[in-house]
Amino acid sequence: MPAHELEFSTFPHGHYVDLMPYQYGREACEPGHAFGPARRSHFLFHYIISGRGLLMSTDENGVKSDHRLSEGEGFLIFPNQVNTYVADLDDPWEYIWVEFDGIHVADELEQVGMTPTSPIYRSLSSDRCSRMVEEMRYLVAHSDASALHLIGHTYLFLDYLLSSVDRPSELPTSKIQGFYIREAIDFIKESYQADITVEDIAKRTGLNRSYFGKVFKAATGKSPQQYLIGYRMSKASELLKLTALPVAEVGRAVGYPNQLHFSRAFKNAFGISPRDWRRQNAQA
Repeated sequence: MPAHELEFSTFPHGHYVDLMPYQYGREACEPGHAFGPARRSHFLFHYIISGRGLLMSTDENGVKSDHRLSEGEGFLIFPNQVNTYVADLDDPWEYIWVEFDGIHVADELEQVGMTPTSPIYRSLSSDRCSRMVEEMRYLVAHSDASALHLIGHTYLFLDYLLSSVDRPSELPTSKIQGFYIREAIDFIKESYQADITVEDIAKRTGLNRSYFGKVFKAATGKSPQQYLIGYRMSKASELLKLTALPVAEVGRAVGYPNQLHFSRAFKNAFGISPRDWRRQNAQA
């Protein structure tokens, strides 16, 4: 591809909740070519075909990090995360990208360790990585295909992305403590829509509530209650952004039968009401 040739397309076929591509493309950048600082509304994955560049990212706590990346690596931009990325002056990168979103995407990425704190992609399987890139190229080359056809290839892209990523090390806990934490998190993900309590989560692990709370916070940096509320609010924000459900229905869907309690919890988490958050993050 000649220097600074740009090719991209947007998905023009309506809105899908489970998984939806928004745009896809590739670009061979000129030396020093930069994008940002900017926020995205959806997940945006770049894979570096050749060359080098720099990603400057900010995690959910406002901590800034620089990542120097090269051919065969990639980076994931998260919704509402501030990023800038710049092509190398001597060996500018060429990359291919897919912007996508869906109601379960954040969970699936988190399960393989891709978070705003760890946005870098390195492959554990060259075969699956190659298949992922093939699907990305396919999307770029077949933008005029039907909606279901493109969504099907987006599912394949995401599957190869998730199954090829080199996962980070386990949390620094003992094996038995790690088992308890996984049990607790799995229970939260299975039951967050119900009226569960920290006592219920502790019972699932078989630990005393007080001891469980200490183990959980040591492993995750959050209390079980903070993690449960954070997970519910994350799901609520997805529903507000990706569906037209009334606020009360969104609250019930994430375990808050009382709309007032839900709105209060949401505002504590995001600083604004659910309605205002939806207005600010409305789909284009």
